[in-house]
Amino acid sequence: MSNKNVAPNAGPGVDPRAEPRVELVRGLGVWDGVLLTVGSVIGTGIFLVSSDIAKVLPHGGMLLLVWLAGGLLSLTGALTYAELGAMFPRAGGIYHFLKEAYGPLPGFLYGWACFLVMMSGGIAAIAVGFGEYLGAFLPFSSTSNVLASQTIGGWTWNLSGVQVIAVAAILVLTAVNHLGLKQGAAVQNLMTVLKIGAILAVAALGFLVPAKSALGLTAPLGAALPGGGLLAAFGIAMIAALWTYDGWYGLTFSAGEMKNPGRSLPLGLIGGTAIITGLYLLINFVYLRAMPVEKMASESRIGEAAAAILLGPLAGQWLAAAVVVSTFGCLAATILYSSRIYQPMAEDGLFFRSLSRIDPVTHVPARSLWAQSLWAVVLTLSGSYSQLYTYSVLVTVLFHVLAGAAVFVLRRTRPAAPRPYRVWGYPFVPIAFLGAMLVLLVNTVAERPVESLLGLGLVALGLPAYVYLRRVNAT
Repeated sequence: MSNKNVAPNAGPGVDPRAEPRVELVRGLGVWDGVLLTVGSVIGTGIFLVSSDIAKVLPHGGMLLLVWLAGGLLSLTGALTYAELGAMFPRAGGIYHFLKEAYGPLPGFLYGWACFLVMMSGGIAAIAVGFGEYLGAFLPFSSTSNVLASQTIGGWTWNLSGVQVIAVAAILVLTAVNHLGLKQGAAVQNLMTVLKIGAILAVAALGFLVPAKSALGLTAPLGAALPGGGLLAAFGIAMIAALWTYDGWYGLTFSAGEMKNPGRSLPLGLIGGTAIITGLYLLINFVYLRAMPVEKMASESRIGEAAAAILLGPLAGQWLAAAVVVSTFGCLAATILYSSRIYQPMAEDGLFFRSLSRIDPVTHVPARSLWAQSLWAVVLTLSGSYSQLYTYSVLVTVLFHVLAGAAVFVLRRTRPAAPRPYRVWGYPFVPIAFLGAMLVLLVNTVAERPVESLLGLGLVALGLPAYVYLRRVNAT
């Protein structure tokens, strides 16, 4: 794509001395979109969360049904966002959906929450998770390896080896992404291919060796849930599964860098989500072949435990290495796509103007990229990312509800607007997505009322920031 939108003789009303406009490069194809979607989702969750699900729903068949239902509901979201992303094929994703449907304030508050907590805190959490798993092979990367400590009042700050590794991972991947979209996507794609290969290898080997346990797919439900409450248990299990699918929407933030976004963005979202669902079901079949669902509930690192039972201790270590690669790949994908939110906000006058600049050499939003990562580094070093990220749970779901509803709003307010892709199964598919998000919203408020209020408070801090930025950027 040419980076010059203003030519010397561009016509009346255009200053010929104006600096040529630099734009993002549309260099992502369908395959890149699929891998970015997979890479954004699969981190550590699939190697851990089945244990939590087994605790509340100790039944093999129901456990698999939870993972299938989670995948199908994520797919309804992918189908819904595909229409919106193809309609607004610009960097920023959900920011544009909210801004175009409801006005600039909801769009700003979403971007504000992403920068303050949701994306930056997520990057910090993934990076620390990477460091913790790396500690199995590199003793330096351990929370017990305290390198420095400082007491300030009644609060003690510690710097551990895990934090140093996490910061290094964030900075390295940010530098790679600064080199250009091609380089950032290449690293992300490589990590994603490796993690897909690792999961498929575990699944293939897990099915080749004799099962150590009956799958328990048709066991009586009464034995698993003697007190009843199947619907409640299924709902709690679904929440855990849906958070493991979180990130399926990441590709929408990179819509401004996709070739033929009207086609490649829907295919990337839908294809990636379908692959994730298939991989999650495969690996859970392996878990059930390794141990009864009751034992799964007591294994916090279910992936490593299942590999060791079926294939021996070395396989457990090999899977731990696969988790390291998977987490690093998830971090690479998250840094790549989430940095695309703030540049269009700044360009619209809804964030710091300096972040609107796109590097004229590498054609990436470099300042947006580094601002996000440096704040994530601060959160990583402070150790506050986990608590802040917990506060953002309600906010994340709330914005998904608003973004999902934007399909209906825009169908009514802009019926003639070009829609290269229209959500399949309208209006039932978007309604299913909205229903799932509303249930998750109500459950989050019920289960975490204090954290939910604090999360809304963090968003409310954006109101004076919005007024200030609008005033400053108007001058």
